[in-house]
Amino acid sequence: MEYRVIVSFFVGLFVSFASSLSAFGATVATDAKADVVIQDMAHAFKRNDKKRLTALLPQAKGHPLEAWAAYWELKARLDEASTQEIRAFFSKFEGSYQEDRLRNDWLLLLGSRRDWTTLESEYPHYRMRDDRELRCYFLTVEFIQKGPQVGALVADEVRRNWMAMREADDGCTLAADRLYDAKFFSALDIWRKARLMIEHARPVTARNAVQIVAPQVATVVKDVYNNPSQFLTKHIAAPQKVRQELVVMALIRVASQDPDVAAKLMRAKWQPHLTTEERNWVWGVIGRQSALRLSEDALDYFARVAHTKDLHDDMLAWKVRAALRSDKSTKWALVEGAIQAMGSDMRKDPTWVYWYARALLSHKKMTPALQQEANALFESIAGVKGFYEQLALEELGRKVTVPTKPPAPTTEELEVAKRNPSLQRALYAIAIGLRAEGVREWNYGTNLVNAQGQSGLMTDRELLAAAQLACDHQVWDRCINTSERTRNVIDVDQRYPMPFKEAVIQRTRTIQLDPAYVYGLIRQESRFVMDAKSHVGASGLMQVMPATARWTARKIGLTGFTPDQITDRDTNIAIGTGYLKLVLDSFEGSMPLAAAAYNAGPSRSRRWRAPNDGTGPVVEGAIWAENVPFNETRDYVKKVLSNTTNYAALITSQPQSLKARLGMVGPRDKSAPEENLELP
Repeated sequence: MEYRVIVSFFVGLFVSFASSLSAFGATVATDAKADVVIQDMAHAFKRNDKKRLTALLPQAKGHPLEAWAAYWELKARLDEASTQEIRAFFSKFEGSYQEDRLRNDWLLLLGSRRDWTTLESEYPHYRMRDDRELRCYFLTVEFIQKGPQVGALVADEVRRNWMAMREADDGCTLAADRLYDAKFFSALDIWRKARLMIEHARPVTARNAVQIVAPQVATVVKDVYNNPSQFLTKHIAAPQKVRQELVVMALIRVASQDPDVAAKLMRAKWQPHLTTEERNWVWGVIGRQSALRLSEDALDYFARVAHTKDLHDDMLAWKVRAALRSDKSTKWALVEGAIQAMGSDMRKDPTWVYWYARALLSHKKMTPALQQEANALFESIAGVKGFYEQLALEELGRKVTVPTKPPAPTTEELEVAKRNPSLQRALYAIAIGLRAEGVREWNYGTNLVNAQGQSGLMTDRELLAAAQLACDHQVWDRCINTSERTRNVIDVDQRYPMPFKEAVIQRTRTIQLDPAYVYGLIRQESRFVMDAKSHVGASGLMQVMPATARWTARKIGLTGFTPDQITDRDTNIAIGTGYLKLVLDSFEGSMPLAAAAYNAGPSRSRRWRAPNDGTGPVVEGAIWAENVPFNETRDYVKKVLSNTTNYAALITSQPQSLKARLGMVGPRDKSAPEENLELP
């Protein structure tokens, strides 16, 4: 962002900024040269250039982002810094995100060094409490000190943390090892972790788990993962139970590559050699992988599972999805049973609350009690804030309308937000191009600490004031995300802003595209950040890939287009809406299919539409969206359509139907015009 924009952005902000920063003994330095020093240090930190960071640090003194500069410099050499130096940093930047971030880093280092005494004394001062590995270190300390009397409680929490982590870590692996030695973890607990990691393509993490329970074969995990079919033909010198578990892992790996091959291996040889629990797990993986491929065989594979309790929640979720796509008469009974088998936390998710209620309504012998239970479930989630919340509204006979807007933040409430040092630093960092740092600090200042900088949540009024501060400075992503965290009120203007309204409305009217759909997509794509860029290279408000931009520019007659224009607001809107219109027309106006195509590519959306050689079931749009195999795209489609429905209510001031936008999805109508197969 150019410096003149920075200056304009902060008009009126630094009056309160200077007084707040004086708490850190800093003077405000806002000239461009000082900003360049901070930007240079940010780049040096990413390169781990310790010498450059140390050389530049004195020049950052007094800058609004001095806390970041000091954090980068000390973090880069944390392993050699003295305890006195670290505590001096904590004292100087007390109450800041940087203090808590460095304490997190230091506590992890202390854990890796097994310095339990210092870790125990420092952990109570740690405010974020969101690091699973660090939590495992602390639980290890608690177990060491208190022994068996806390063993069961510690084991339950470590198990939850460890199972949820996919990357190799020291803290939870250490805790699991200690708990296994003390017999608070069973061998099956450890093997299940290894299986999960093979399933999720994390061989190193799987090996670390095997190292706990069967260290003599830990090195074999690499062969199991890289050449599972070959491994299954070998004889491994190991106890029978260990060999069985390695076979299970190999079958899981085969299933990840081709579930039908794994099913043949199970039927032809391996099923009789496995325990019931092992068989159930393997068939669960085969069913899940088959469901991910939208195969009609998925339910047959799941039917081979003798005890649903042996399946983990993700397997059960895919069993539900496969059942929803099925046209078999047992469909709703399978949905109901699989959701009942999920863990309590999973069952609370609006996704499964909604489908469980729908399953109850499918009973042939409908009773008043069943109807009442289903309606109570719909009522428990009904609202405008999400996909299944909106669908639940419609099941109750209501449509999506604009909620009553809460009173605007008062002058006093806004002043509290403006004086919040974390929010000030966040806005400044974002303004000079350090968006990642600014977002992290903003989230800390609105989600992990209250308006007084203490551990705890902000009130709804404090969140609305913070969101309004972001809105006023056109930092739309923080405006939206902060407002979304209010618990009892909804400010639709904050949650669903419409910047660039004139440009969007004019463009969509010209090409006959629903402006609510465009806004719903932009909100999900970029949160209205004009210079947003994805990890795959998509740019701008509508996150357009360079090749797609060039292709679309030619199609819509945009002459003289060059790649550097893609972040220009009007150009990005013209190209993004032009491409979206072409995609939507290609899919006969189906919003869910077009949204999936926009995110994952038209060829994938076509394949998911009719996975079986151009044939497949015709299902509700919600069922089709829930069966999208890519987690990111499934979430994207649901959020874009939910956003669209809310924007339509705002734009038209009329009740809206999400179900109408979802429609029915099935193979292409052969009487419809041929799809445009050129779409990139």
